Amino acid sequence: MTSPDTTPPEWPRPNTAPAGAPNIIVFLTDDVGYGACSTFGGPIPTPALDRLAASGLRFTQFHTTAMCSPTRGSLLTGRNPHNVAMGRITNRPTCFDGYTSVIPESAGTVAAALRSNGYGTAMFGKGHITPEWEMSHLGPFDRWPTGLGFDYFYGFLGYDTNMWAPQLVENTTFVEPVHDKNHPRHFDEIMADKAIAWMETQRTLAPEKPFFMYYATGTAHTPHHAPQDWLQRFRGAFDQGWDRVREESYARQKASGVIAQDAVLTPRPDDLPAWDSLSPDQQRLAARLMEAYAAALAHADHHVSRVLDAVRDMGAQDNTLVLFIQGDNGGSAEGGFNGLLFEQSWTNGFDEDLAYLLEHIDDIGGPKAYNHFPAAWGWAMNTPFQYYKQVASHFGGTRNGLVMSWPQQIADGGGVRTQFHFVSDIMATALEAAGVAAPTVLRGVKQDPLDGVSMLYAARNADAPPRRTTQVFECLENYGIYHDGWFAGTRPVCGPWADLSNRKPTDAESRVWELYDIRTDYSQAIDLSAREPHRLAELQDLFWKEAEANRILPIHPPTVGFEGRPSVAAGRKVFTYRRPIERVHSDAAPHTVGKSFSITARIRTARDGGNGVLVAHGSCFNGYAFYLRHGRLAFHYNAIAPHCYSVCAEETLAAGNHEVSAHFRIDEARPTAAGTLDLMVDGRLVASGRIGRTLRTFINQDSFNVGCDTVSPVAPDYAIEDSCFDGELAQVVVTLH
Repeated sequence: MTSPDTTPPEWPRPNTAPAGAPNIIVFLTDDVGYGACSTFGGPIPTPALDRLAASGLRFTQFHTTAMCSPTRGSLLTGRNPHNVAMGRITNRPTCFDGYTSVIPESAGTVAAALRSNGYGTAMFGKGHITPEWEMSHLGPFDRWPTGLGFDYFYGFLGYDTNMWAPQLVENTTFVEPVHDKNHPRHFDEIMADKAIAWMETQRTLAPEKPFFMYYATGTAHTPHHAPQDWLQRFRGAFDQGWDRVREESYARQKASGVIAQDAVLTPRPDDLPAWDSLSPDQQRLAARLMEAYAAALAHADHHVSRVLDAVRDMGAQDNTLVLFIQGDNGGSAEGGFNGLLFEQSWTNGFDEDLAYLLEHIDDIGGPKAYNHFPAAWGWAMNTPFQYYKQVASHFGGTRNGLVMSWPQQIADGGGVRTQFHFVSDIMATALEAAGVAAPTVLRGVKQDPLDGVSMLYAARNADAPPRRTTQVFECLENYGIYHDGWFAGTRPVCGPWADLSNRKPTDAESRVWELYDIRTDYSQAIDLSAREPHRLAELQDLFWKEAEANRILPIHPPTVGFEGRPSVAAGRKVFTYRRPIERVHSDAAPHTVGKSFSITARIRTARDGGNGVLVAHGSCFNGYAFYLRHGRLAFHYNAIAPHCYSVCAEETLAAGNHEVSAHFRIDEARPTAAGTLDLMVDGRLVASGRIGRTLRTFINQDSFNVGCDTVSPVAPDYAIEDSCFDGELAQVVVTLH
C-alpha cells in the first residue's frame, strides 16, 4: 500500500473578467419617444443625457419593439422578442410559443454571461420580464431578476408602480416602502440611492472587479409623478399645444443633426384632434398633464446624473461603457383623447368625467393621482414620426434615441451614428466590449445563438456600412420589416387607447401595407407602395419568412390564446388563512372579479371593539378592504374615484370572540357589475349597502393582505402605519360563489 499524495491541490478559483474589461451600465427609460428629450431635439431638458452625448455618440436609427416587455426581453437576452417568448407584455401573454412570457433557459441573459466571466451584476427599477403566475412568494424565482443572472435586484416586477408608494422587491423578497407623510420620497430618488450604494460597495470590496448594472426607470410610464417643485418648473411650458410642440421639436432636431436634413415632419393622424379644436378647459387639462410628464422625465434625468457623478467620483468614468436607451418604445397614446387622472380607468375599461378631471387638476403628478397625458401628446413626443407605442409598423412606435459613451474607447465625442440597429444588439455590444464571447453553454444549458450584432463597429467608424441589414417587427398585430434601407409595414387598424380585452382579430389578407425608402425618407413620410408594388411584394414575402423563423406566427389579438394560462389561484373556490399574510400577488389571491364572494373571519377583540384590516386587496386607487374602525365593522370598495362605496355598521363590537363576515352578491356574473354588500356579526345582519360597480382587473395594484394593509391604503379612513388588526385573528376564509 502506497502513502497518499499529500501535495496540496489547487483551490477552486472564482471567475475573473478579461484584463481591462470595462464597467457597463445600461440605462433604459419607459414610454419616452424619440422627440421627447433635449438630447434628441425634444422639449424636455435632460442635461444628464446631454452630458453623455457630448462625450459619446447619439445613434439616430436605433429601434425597440414598440412595447415594454418585448423590448426588455430582447435587450437582456440579445434575441428577437418572440424568440424568447416575449411577443407581448407579461400581463397579456398567450399560449403560442412566441408569446407565453416564459423566457427559456436556452436564452441566457447578458447579466448571466457577464457574471460567469467575473462581473458583478445588479438590476434596479422596472422588471416586467417575469410571468405573472411566478410573481408570488412561492416563485419559482428562475425568471425573477436574480434568477436571470443579477446578483442583486431592487425594484418592481410589474409594468408600473406608484412612484410615491412603490410596490418593491429586494432580490426575492417583497419589501415595504418608507411611509413618511412629511417627507415623501419619489422612487427615482430611492432607486438612484440604491444603485450608488451598490456601486460603491462593489468598488470598495473588489476594486479590480468590473460591474454590469441595468438601471431601468419606471419613468416616464404612467403614473407621471414628480415632486412639487419639479412640477412647478414646467407650468405653462406646453400651453402652445401638441401641434406647435412638434413643429418646434422638428426645427431643433434638424439644427442639432439628429434627423436627416431632408426629413419630413409627418402629419397628425386623422383620429387625433387638432390642439385648436379643444375647448379652453380641455387645453388647460391637457397642458397640465403634459407638464407632469415633462417633470417626471426631467426629475428622473436628475437622478441619473447622480449615478453618473458617482461613477466619476469613483474614478471609473473613463473605462465605463454607458448605453442609454431613451425609451423602451415610442410615446404612449394609451391615455385616450382627454388623458386620465387614473391609469386604472383604462385598464378597467372605464371612462373618466371631464368635469371630475378638471376639479382635481391640482392632484396631477402628486400622490393622489395616477395620471396619463392625452394620446396626442404621445404622438408629439415621437416627432418627426408617425404613430406611437404599440405600433411596430412605424417608427413612432419603435424609434428611440440611444447614447453610447466610453471615454477610453470613443474619441468622437458629440458624434452622430446613423446605422440601423435594434434593441437585441445591446447584449452583443456589451459582450464585445467586455472581451467575452457569446456563451454556447450557460449553467449547463446549450444556448440559442444571438440575434443581435455589436454596435461597436459603428462607434469606431461613422462611415461603416450597417451590419444589421434585416429586422422583423410585430406588436399587437402591427407588423413590418426592414431590409437594406427599405421598410414595409401594415397600417394600424385601431388606436392604442382601445380596450385590449375586446380587440377583435384582424384579417392578414385585408391589411393595408405601406412602403418606405428609409435611405431618402428618414421619417417614413412618403408611401411608395403604389409606385413600387413589386418591391412591396418582395418585402411582404420576406416578412412572412422572417415571422415564421422568429416565432411570430400566428399573429393574433390579445383575446386569442389568453384563456387557460397558468395561475396559482385560478379555479380555487375557498381560500383559508390561519395567520396574517402580506403582499400576496394578485394572481395568487382570490379571483373575485365578476363573482359573488364572502369573507368570514373568526376574531377576538379587546374592550374597544378593535381596529385594523382583516382583508385588503388593491391600493389607494382601486380595490376593496374589510376592516374594523373604532370597533365598527366596515367594508370599502374603491372602483376608481369618484366611484367609491363604503358600508359601515352602526354598532360597536363587544370585547370577546366573534365571527364577522362580508357577503357580496353580484347582480350579474361579469366583470364591473354592481352588487349588494352585507356585513354580518355572529350571524346577524348589521349593515347593508350597494356597490355601484366593481373592477375588471387587480393587475399591478399593490397586493392582497390578511391582517393588515400594505404599500398604500385601500380605504381612506386608515393609514398603512395603523392598518394592522389589533385583536387576535384566528382564521379568515374567502369563498368565491
